[in-house]
Amino acid sequence: MAKEIFMPKLSSTMAVGTLLQWFKEEGDPVEVGEPLFEIMTDKINIEVESYEEGILLKQYFQEDDEIPVNTVIGYIGNQNESVPAESPGVSGEEPLEKLNSSNESTNETTTTLTSTGKVLETETTSTVNGKVRATPAARRVARENDITLSTVSGSGPKGRIHQQDVLQALENNRVLVTPLAKKIAQENGVDLNEVTGTGVHGKIEKADVLNFIDNAKTQQSSPYTGERVKLKGLRKAIADKMLESVRTIPHVTLTSEVDMTKAIEVRKALLPMIERQTGYRLSYTEIIMKTVAQVLGKHPKVNASLIDNEIVYNEDVNIGLAVAVENGLIVPSLKRVNRKGLAELTEMSKTLGKKARENKLTSDEMRGSTFTISNLGMYAIDGFTPIINPPETAILGVGRIAEKPVVVNGQVEVRPMMVLSLSFDHRVIDGAPAAEFLTALKESLENPFSLLV
Repeated sequence: MAKEIFMPKLSSTMAVGTLLQWFKEEGDPVEVGEPLFEIMTDKINIEVESYEEGILLKQYFQEDDEIPVNTVIGYIGNQNESVPAESPGVSGEEPLEKLNSSNESTNETTTTLTSTGKVLETETTSTVNGKVRATPAARRVARENDITLSTVSGSGPKGRIHQQDVLQALENNRVLVTPLAKKIAQENGVDLNEVTGTGVHGKIEKADVLNFIDNAKTQQSSPYTGERVKLKGLRKAIADKMLESVRTIPHVTLTSEVDMTKAIEVRKALLPMIERQTGYRLSYTEIIMKTVAQVLGKHPKVNASLIDNEIVYNEDVNIGLAVAVENGLIVPSLKRVNRKGLAELTEMSKTLGKKARENKLTSDEMRGSTFTISNLGMYAIDGFTPIINPPETAILGVGRIAEKPVVVNGQVEVRPMMVLSLSFDHRVIDGAPAAEFLTALKESLENPFSLLV
């Protein structure tokens, strides 16, 4: 019996995943543990491995499709085994074509125009649920040649697009356009291949050409003449999540300055021992992480998550550690930090940081954090306002260690000082508990030998 392939739910807040690519085509053999497809969620790309072996019988979705979690995206089974023509949707629900009956297969009449301006015969393109019917080979050729499938006429059953249809479209360089839009484009010297159509199946309409002309005039007079890069991929995922956080969470930020004199002494004393034991150098990040975990154990209100209008006071302290990568930021999760020593934390943080920069983190290494630390101490930054990573309810920003004159026992001394910035969700955490936590954290960092007790 054919086995369903689902869009996995990889976190408590994940609702949809973006399919980036299939590693197998329909008809290819698949073994257990082989990478089957790649998705983007929670800021990272994740390869999903197969839990079944057999033949990849069906692919219902393609590159850049956004798919609800638990939706059936394909089937694995035996050769020639029968599977549904369209995705059954979420297991146990009605098929997608029934759930979206208002969007069922429709035939749209379009007029095509060659690059020479000659009008071709009227054709039809068939879609289901707003998704163009096309074979995997047709999609691959279209993707490689930057062809919009909705502009291609399919020759297969129910208008399904085959590879030859895409190749023919490539040869003809066809553009869907209304007669009025064509006339305006010709009068203004506009290349229709550069215009994005907003009509049915991407047809270029009058408004599209006029908008293109207006935008061209604006860009010519605009002072912003540098390179333009579309907000997409990891950068867009980060933008969406940060916007969601700022819009939905009432942020409050508290700051405190810490004297790191004794913490520096502890690091110097433990550095050679931990390096011999693990092969990695102990950093202030691990000392801060261990201290945070210890203090959170005594202040559980700050180690909370807000999930489905319920406050979860987490037993374990799972620290999300923000890691800068090319074109973005990734936050791997270090599990049960409150149960680990500095040597183990050093090895874990260095290993996960390396995997994050190489985009090799697993889904489990990306989820489950209950509190995040964002350390900018390597830059000339004193304090900042970090943005909470939901469903967490607090995040700690760490600035640089800089020598400053401070008053100690009535005398002015130069001490290595560091600013901590705690942002918290005021729906879940009140100001007093947050202040108590930050005060306790400051005291623990200024007396780090308490970590050894």
